[in-house]
Amino acid sequence: MKNVCFHCGKGIIMGRQHTHHRGVAGGRWKKRAPKTAKAFAPNLQKIKIMVGGVAKQVKLCTKCIKRVKKDVRDGKKPFITFAASVKTAPVALDTKKEAVEKKPAKKAPKTKKSE
Repeated sequence: MKNVCFHCGKGIIMGRQHTHHRGVAGGRWKKRAPKTAKAFAPNLQKIKIMVGGVAKQVKLCTKCIKRVKKDVRDGKKPFITFAASVKTAPVALDTKKEAVEKKPAKKAPKTKKSE
């Protein structure tokens, strides 16, 4: 897997890191803070989503995960469905209940009544 968000394509960005140490604000050139190269990586999380009815593990940035959770909470259709939410959907629970009800029940042992 690449270090890129599956939905928005957010990836690593190169930039410069500025260190602040004593003497930076002194105004003298020799005490200027050095700038070094740095890679800024996005906060990617491994999430299982449904793609064409099949669960697939992808990397999503936290911004996209928050967007999906907010859409689900507000009753809107999200752009991605989490595989975990499909398992707990009411339709999936109904099929499990039917499967349990179809199984033959074990008979309890008969006990003699004393009169």
